[in-house]
This record gives sequence, structure tokens and C-alpha cells, in this order.
Amino acid sequence: MRSQHILVTAALSVLVASCGGGSGSGGSTSPTSAKPPPFTAVSQVRVSQPTTFSGCNAATQTGTLYLNTALEPSLVVNPTNTANLIAEWQQNRWSTGGSEGLNLGASLDGGATWQITNAPFSICTGGNANSAGDYLRASNGWLTVSPAGLIYALSLSFTGGALLPGSSNAQLVSQSSDGGLTWSEPIALIADGANAFNDKGSITADPTDSNYVYAVWDRLIGQTAGPSYFAVTADGGNTWQTARSIYDPGVNNQTIGNILVVLPNDVLVDVFTEIDNEADGATTSLLRAIHSTDHGATWSQPVTVSEDEAVGAIDPQTGAPIRDSSLLFSVAVAPGGTIYMAWQDARFSSGDHDGVALSSSTDGGNTWSDPVEVNGDPAAVAFTPTISVRADGVIGITYYDLRNDTFPGTVLTDCWMVTSSDGETFTESHLSGPFDLNNAPQGEFGPNNTLGLFLGDYQALTSSGTEFLPLYAQTNPGTAISSDVFIDFPPTTAAVVAVAHQFRANEAQPGARLANAARQRIMERIRFAQYARLPH
Repeated sequence: MRSQHILVTAALSVLVASCGGGSGSGGSTSPTSAKPPPFTAVSQVRVSQPTTFSGCNAATQTGTLYLNTALEPSLVVNPTNTANLIAEWQQNRWSTGGSEGLNLGASLDGGATWQITNAPFSICTGGNANSAGDYLRASNGWLTVSPAGLIYALSLSFTGGALLPGSSNAQLVSQSSDGGLTWSEPIALIADGANAFNDKGSITADPTDSNYVYAVWDRLIGQTAGPSYFAVTADGGNTWQTARSIYDPGVNNQTIGNILVVLPNDVLVDVFTEIDNEADGATTSLLRAIHSTDHGATWSQPVTVSEDEAVGAIDPQTGAPIRDSSLLFSVAVAPGGTIYMAWQDARFSSGDHDGVALSSSTDGGNTWSDPVEVNGDPAAVAFTPTISVRADGVIGITYYDLRNDTFPGTVLTDCWMVTSSDGETFTESHLSGPFDLNNAPQGEFGPNNTLGLFLGDYQALTSSGTEFLPLYAQTNPGTAISSDVFIDFPPTTAAVVAVAHQFRANEAQPGARLANAARQRIMERIRFAQYARLPH
């Protein structure tokens, strides 16, 4: 793929300059600076395109519709043709949850050019009363690809607010057998009315057997109750077994963010966040895991990875909230079977602000290492990490941070990537920015119509050979609310590594316990983030 990227570098230079992409080590700007800090360009391609869907009716819906916004991407590489990349993202976001549709894109030249397609997951993308996609909005797109090259796209499709009279929702899956150029009519893995809301789904093809594909999500049956649900196909997506609960944390508690990974020995590990509401009013958030050795027929009892101690990202200048990946995480498996998890956490700053935490398991998820901080600037607010592991075992983690957010009237945001071959020493390189997060769409974030700047609950990162492929959302220049999804091709040469920022992971103080004020901030963030992930 590298040779293909070299061929398009010159053509990309103008595009990159216009969207603020970069790779370098520019410093922070003082509040009196005339302009944001500059960065040199990396190869970057805009994947999404401004889209106006036909056949949509916004008049009957509540909230603000942000046209020309793209966010929350997913990305896979076709193992039968590594020049074939497939992406999925939300297009035209509503402030009250979800988007008009999920767009899909296919590249046949390693990501240099893209064809935009879609599956009929909502009315805006072709769903109708005679199909499974008869919903007004779609969200939480997720992709996976089987060893045989069959691609599966997942969608949370819904109409109306969660658990409200007249509402409906489903987890839908569509397939593509031609590299993402065309998509099948979706199948509903589960469909509910106002009695339940099926949220935060993910889908995983078994890398050892193309017949098996697994989907997991949380099924809310009340404002605080939500077990983990699971569906599986054993015949390559032709039929799916009836969805069922595989873990229930109790009547007052819920899971969220379920992601299933498959280990080399074909053990399934479902990782999730568990939100527990105690009788004394306390709320805690735990990262937990269960496993199955029989393709999901039976599951173990949960083990705890770590407490999630995120206080959430805010603009340091104004305190304005940013809707990030609080409560969520990213997970990946190394070729040898080591599981890595990354998430936002404030333990390294004694509860002052979030950094990026990393933990690993070498025994199938039964025990986990103590979390370490891996973002390059521990003094800066860092959020929404995404992790992947290359075939050679090198770990990559992308994230946003606000180290350059000192320019008045803006929320200057950068996207970074750290890499490591041992999980202890990291090299940080700059992917993009600074861009103004004020140009992002606003999403409901908490009660009383609290809004937060929003580029997605997650971003995407995968690899092809020795090359990482970050896919992420960023805002566009100017003053209009507008965002797009971009793919980067970070250099991997020795010269680039030599000038990049290298550092060792930061450990939290042993036995340190956050102060009560920080614990209160964590509980408030859990409740706000929990509220944010339901359409209202």
C-alpha cells in the first residue's frame, strides 16, 4: 500500500493544507497570539462528502439538524484484497441523537480515492415501510470483515426518543460481497418498541472461521437497567440466532459499550462498561469482561479490568463540555493473544483532567495489568482514544487533546497517535490539527438541554501490514458547523521516528485514592454521559 500512497502525496498536499492536517511538534500558543500554531502536513484524504439525502422529512422531528456533518467512523481492510478499505460513519447529525443516515465508503486503491455508498438503514438511505430500515434516524455504525472478505455493517436505527411512547428501534446488519460497493437489505437482529432501547452495538467476524459473526449491545429496559445482548450467525450471515441476554448486572444497573474480540484460540471475550447505581446514591463505572469457549453458547462470570475514573473533557478556557468517550473504551488483540484496552481516565492527574489509560491481559482476560497513562502530554486534556495492534505486534493509539487550546474564542483540538512495541515506551506523532472544535455539531449531553461539542463516541484505527490507518472526524475551516471524516497515512520512516516525541508510560501513584470532589465529578460525568447516549 505504501507505494500507492507515495503516488498520491503531491495531489494531497493542497487538500491537507486546507483541512489543518499535520505532523510535527509545534508548541502551545499564548492567549495573545495572532493565530494558531502551524504544523507540517501528513498525507490525509477526506473520505466523507457533503450529503443531502432525498426522501427525508425533518419537519416531524425534534432537535437541530446539522447538515454537512460527518462523524463517528468505523474502518476495515479486506483481508482478501488489502487495497480495499471500507468505511462507515454518521452523516448529518441531529442534536437530539442519531443522524439522518449512515454513509458507507469503499476504496479500491488503498484509501487514495473513495466511492460513497449506503445501506438502507434509515428512510434517508432507502429504508421504507416494506423493509427493516423503516426508521427516521441511524447511529453507532460498526464494521467487520470475515476471513473470506464478506463485509458486515451494523446500525442502531430508531424513530423517536428512547423508551418514549411511539418510539421504535433495532439493531440492523447488512452485508457486502463486493468490497463495499453494494449492500444487501438489512436484517434485524432485534427490534423493539418503547419497551426497550438497543444501544451501542458492535459486530465482530470470527478471524478463525468465516461462518461465525458475533454482535453485542446493551438493551435498556429502563432508565438504569440494561443487560448485555448477543446474536450470532453460524452460516456466514444467512441466518442469525435469536438475540439473548448474556450478562445482566442487576435491576438498577446497566452495561454499555459492549465490544467482542476473538482470541487466536477462538475464545470470545466481551468487554463492556458496567454502570452500578448503589442504594446510597453513589454511581460507579467499571470496565469488565466475560468470555466464552463455545462460540457464545455459555459465558463466564465477569472479571473487573479497572474502575473507570473519567471526569470528562471540557474546554480549559471556558469550562464548556465536550461530549467524548467517557464511559467507553477501545479494545484490540495482538497476534499472540494479548488483549489491550484504552480509555479516558483522570487517576493520573489526581482527578484534575482525563488522560489516556492502557491496560492489558495475557491470560484471555482473566487478569489485567495496572493502568498506565500513554498520552504524550500528561498536562493536557486527552480524550476519545482508539487502539489497534499491527500484525507485527506494534500497538497504536490515536486520541484528541487540547494542549493547544489557548487561542481566545476557539477550542483548538489536535489528533495524535502513539505507538509502542512493548507497552512501556511510546512514540508520539501528530496526525492533524489544530482544528476548532467549536465547529462541531452539538449533541445532547445531560438533563436540562445541556449540549456538548461532538465528533463521535468513538473513532477508528486499523492497520495493513506495517502501516497504521487512522480514520477520524475533524471540523472544517471557517465558522460554519461542519465536520468530515479523514484517513491519514502516517510516515513510518526512521527519520520520522527519530524526531517524534518518545516517552515512557506514566503510572498512577500506588494506592492513590481520588479526593471526594473528584469522585463527585466522576459520578456527575457518568450520569451525564449515560443520559447523552440516549436519544431524547
